[in-house]
Amino acid sequence: EVLCPADFRRTWPLPRYPEIRLAPWPFAAVNRRLNALQPDAVHIATEGPIGIATRRWCVRHKVPFTTSYHTKLAEYAKAYAKLPLRLGYGLLKKFHGPASATLVPTPTIRDELVARGFEDINVWTRGVDHETFRVYPQAEREDFGPGPVFLYAGRLAVEKNLDAFLQLDLPGTKVLVGDGPYRKTLERKYPDVVFTGYRHGADLARAYASGDCFVFPSLTDTFGVVMIEAMACGLPVAAFPVTGPIDVVKEGVSGVLHEDLQAACHQAVKLPQDGVLEYARSFTWERTTDILLETLVSAKPE
Repeated sequence: EVLCPADFRRTWPLPRYPEIRLAPWPFAAVNRRLNALQPDAVHIATEGPIGIATRRWCVRHKVPFTTSYHTKLAEYAKAYAKLPLRLGYGLLKKFHGPASATLVPTPTIRDELVARGFEDINVWTRGVDHETFRVYPQAEREDFGPGPVFLYAGRLAVEKNLDAFLQLDLPGTKVLVGDGPYRKTLERKYPDVVFTGYRHGADLARAYASGDCFVFPSLTDTFGVVMIEAMACGLPVAAFPVTGPIDVVKEGVSGVLHEDLQAACHQAVKLPQDGVLEYARSFTWERTTDILLETLVSAKPE
């Protein structure tokens, strides 16, 4: 059984990200659903209103639960609302504290949270659909412009640090796949960049496969699923050596991490595709599912 905002009559758009919906004050509805289900164990995927209501129900009814931490909410709250990091992480620690385990996407994030006093942290990596995200024949690829094609896919938002990519002096063509609140500003600032808009599924995979190098300039992501999707399509990754890329990219094989992003781009685009594809095959949804189920089973009472 899954509870999500789509299950509720009234939802509100998240400020700055209208595509993300929140269920305001869902406590009564969540209580009714969980009272009817009487679950043995629960996994809470986010720290939003539904997650808060579910956590409260689990604590009150002494039902074991696990949580996920996959967004640096404290950093975003500081950037957008000037909330001190110490307070932000204090609130997150309080939220995740009663969980039997908190699942994080990478060892680096685990170490960061442990250093901040979080406990019972397990690594839950991510997977990719290799049937959809793959190398496409030349005839099925898009012509974005002269090569090499340096491509980014994801939300077009300030915190993704996209200016660090678009300001680079690179040969060929730069492509942004996706949409978001920062798109109009970027289109004004960088008229030579190709903007494809939102893509999904096979259309997204073909966009990846039409590039030569995937550029990931973010400094705040906890993982970056787009990187493994790009690698599964044969693209090496150029990124900064920060949380997310440090754990996802195999240096010199599937990509290059460098404090100088331009240098990373020039080096990554030369990497052999065979090594990129072989490494990408280690990220599977089967492995990801096994980790989640093992954690939930260990949380379930005897």
